[in-house]
Amino acid sequence: MLLALNKPFHVLCQFTDRSVPPRRTLARFVGLPDVYPAGRLDYDSEGLLLLTDDGMLVQRLTDPRHATPKTYVVQVEGAPGDAQLTALRDGVALNDGPTRPASARRLPAAPDWLWPRDPPVRFRKSVPDAWLELTIREGRNRQVRRMTAAVGLPTLRLIRVRVGDVALDGLAPGQTRILQP
Repeated sequence: MLLALNKPFHVLCQFTDRSVPPRRTLARFVGLPDVYPAGRLDYDSEGLLLLTDDGMLVQRLTDPRHATPKTYVVQVEGAPGDAQLTALRDGVALNDGPTRPASARRLPAAPDWLWPRDPPVRFRKSVPDAWLELTIREGRNRQVRRMTAAVGLPTLRLIRVRVGDVALDGLAPGQTRILQP
């Protein structure tokens, strides 16, 4: 089975949470037994999360050797310049080593399909923000956030819109779609 979930903001990417008070988990949105996330999205990230009962599929999607592309729409603080986009495209030096080259482009505005976030992203009149589309082929912990920060563009909002050939395609936050029974 393969299931797509649009993971909402502030949802833990597991089915249980032992913290006090407990945080929202995938159990609130996925009622099917024996499916597990194929990869992760941070608690404060949103968007496409694939869940499956197929361990081989999890391996193909998450192992860096397979270089599965993952595409994100990222709201950043600042105005991206050519040098910053080039740095993202060339690969960024992080404390755990350089990243692979990424596909990076500035978007003219926030996507028209974008849902409101609760709570909303902080807004500061004195600091501009911009939207990027970024595709990576690895999946280190908080990688996109660390990459944008390394080039001087801290991430304000991060939404995964595609994993390999699977896209959000209008899936609302908290909704699921069965891709493979």
